[in-house]
Amino acid sequence: MDNFIVSARKYRPAAFNTVVGQSAITNTLKNAIKNQQVAQAFLFTGPRGVGKTTCARILAKTINCTNITADGEACDTCPSCTSFNKSSSFNIFELDAASNNSVEDIRALVDQVRIPPQHGYKVYIIDEVHMLSQQAFNAFLKTLEEPPSYAKFILATTEKHKILPTILSRCQIFDFRRIGVDDIASHLQYVSQQENISAETEALHIIAQKADGGLRDALSMFDQLVSYAGNNLTYKQVIEHLNVLDYDYYFRITNNIIIGNISETLLTINEIFDNGFEGQHFLTGLGEHMRNLLVSKDSATIPLLEISQSIKDQYLQQSSICSIPFLLSALEIINNCDINYKTSNNKKLHVEICLMQLCKLIGTHTLKAIPQPEANNTQPIKQQSIPQQKVSTQESVTAPATPKPVPETISTNDITNSNTYTTPTPPTPDNSNAPNKSGDTVSNKPKESTPIAKTDNNNNQGTATGINLGKIFGGGKSVQIGAQQEEQNSDKIYQSFGNEPVNKSDIVRIWPEMINEIANDLPLLKDTLLTRSPRFDNNCITVIVENPIQREEVIQKKDELTIYLRRHLKNDHLYIEIVIEEGEQIERKPYTDKDKYEYIVKKVPTIRDMKEQLGLDLEM
Repeated sequence: MDNFIVSARKYRPAAFNTVVGQSAITNTLKNAIKNQQVAQAFLFTGPRGVGKTTCARILAKTINCTNITADGEACDTCPSCTSFNKSSSFNIFELDAASNNSVEDIRALVDQVRIPPQHGYKVYIIDEVHMLSQQAFNAFLKTLEEPPSYAKFILATTEKHKILPTILSRCQIFDFRRIGVDDIASHLQYVSQQENISAETEALHIIAQKADGGLRDALSMFDQLVSYAGNNLTYKQVIEHLNVLDYDYYFRITNNIIIGNISETLLTINEIFDNGFEGQHFLTGLGEHMRNLLVSKDSATIPLLEISQSIKDQYLQQSSICSIPFLLSALEIINNCDINYKTSNNKKLHVEICLMQLCKLIGTHTLKAIPQPEANNTQPIKQQSIPQQKVSTQESVTAPATPKPVPETISTNDITNSNTYTTPTPPTPDNSNAPNKSGDTVSNKPKESTPIAKTDNNNNQGTATGINLGKIFGGGKSVQIGAQQEEQNSDKIYQSFGNEPVNKSDIVRIWPEMINEIANDLPLLKDTLLTRSPRFDNNCITVIVENPIQREEVIQKKDELTIYLRRHLKNDHLYIEIVIEEGEQIERKPYTDKDKYEYIVKKVPTIRDMKEQLGLDLEM
C-alpha cells in the first residue's frame, strides 16, 4: 500500500503566488525581497490553518534563492531552492517552541546563531513561540534585537497576546486573517480537479463554511468526505456526514412563516428535532437565514452572502416578498429566544413558541406580493392571499359595547420594541350623569387607549415566566405568564379617579386607615409607615425609612398604596417616593461599676446603709 499524503501537505503552497487568501501579506513580503528591505525578525500571527508556517517557509526559501524572479518569487532551480524542496537545506532551521521552551534550548539556539553560513542567510523559524517561558524570552531578547547580518528570525503564533511586549517591539508583525469562504471553495475545487474527484459546488461551499476560515481544516474535511463518498461528492452526502442543517429546511420554514402556516412550521421543526439537531443549532441557522434575507434586500450588501450562486438566487427570490420591518422583528424574536434558550426547561416548546410568534408577524407587517415560483426552483414558495383588514380611524358614539377586533399594527418606532399592545376603549353611551364606582360622573368624551400589559423587552421571548402569549395568538388582550398580579396593578394605576386638590392634612387623615387596610398583616411594613409621618409636596408623598430592608418592604406594596391614595383622595397625580434617612443616634458609653452601684441604690436605698454598716468599698 502506497503512503497516503493528506491534501493539506500534498497541496501546501510552495510560492507566494499560490498562498490562498493572504494577498496583502504575500505582496508585502515580495516587495521587501525585491527592494532588499528584509527585516531581521518577523512575527506571523493569526488563527490556525491560515498559512503562517507556510509563508514562513516560502520566505526563508526565497531570501536564500540565488536567482530571484522579477516578481519576487524563488526560481526553484538553484541549488538553494533544490535543497529546500528536498528538506536538506543547512541554512533553514525550524524549532517547535512547544517542546523546546526552556532557557537551555534558547541558549543552544543563540550559540548556533554565532556560526555563519557558507552562503546566503541562516533563517530560524520558531513555531508556537508563545509557548516559550518568560526566562527563555528574556534570554532571546538580545539576540533578537541585534542578530548577525546573516541571521533572520521568523516567529509564528496563534496567541500574540501571550508574547512579551519587548519581543513584539523587535519584530515586524503580520496579522493573518481568516480565509474567505469563496477562496476556500475555489481551492477545494482545484484540489478535486487534481485528484479527479467530481464535487458539487454547493458541497464545497458547505465544507468551506464549516471550516470557519481555516484552509487546513477544510482540506482535512475534504479528505474525510472523499473517504466516505468516493470520487463523487454530492451536497446531500456532505450535509449528512457533517451534520449540517440543509438550506431547504430554512427556506421551507420561512415560506410557512410568510403565509402564517403554524401547523406546517411545527411539523418541520419536529422533523428537524427527530433528525438529531439541537434547538440552539437551529436557532443560530435561522437567525443567519433571516440575516441573509435582510442582506439580500440591498444590491450593495449582496456580496456579503458567502454562498453559492444557486443558493444566492433562492435568497434573492425569497427576500423580494419580505419587508424590512418583518425581517428586523423576526431577528429580534430569534435573538431573544437564543439568549433565553439555555435557561428554558422545555427547550423544544421554547423553540416552537418562537416559531409561532414568527408566524403571527404576518398580521403586523405588510408583505409584498408573493411571485409565482419558477420551474427550476428547488423549493417553490406557495402563493396564498393575505386577508386585508381595514381599521376605521373614528368610531361612532352609538356603536355597540363590544369593540370590533382590531388587527395588530406596527410603526417604524415599534420595530425594536413591539411588545406593548393597546386595545380601544368601548364607546360610552350618552349619559353624562351616570356615576361610576368612586362617585364621579362619567362624561361622554371618548377615552384614550389604555395599555394592557407592560413586558420586559429582554424576557418576552423565551423563559417560561416571560412569554407573551397575547402576541402569539393575536387579539387585544395580552397575557403574561407569572405576571398577572403586576398587570392588574398596572390596570388600576392607569384608571382615572379625578383631579381634586390634596393637602398635607388629607394625607395625615387617611394615612392610618390605609395602613390598617393594606399593612395590617405585615408588622414590619406597618411599623415602618407608622414610625414617621409622610411628607407631602406638589402631589409627591415621601415615605421616610431608616434602612434598605424597610425600603424593600414599602416597594413591594408601593402600587397598592398609590392606588389607595388616588382612589380615596380622588387625585390621579399622586405618587410615592421612598427616602432613606437614618434615625437620631443616641450617644452611648459603657457603664462603670460606680454607675451600676448608683443605679441599684436608686432602686433599693437600703443597700447604701448595708454598705456603710459593713464598711464595704467599691473596687474601682
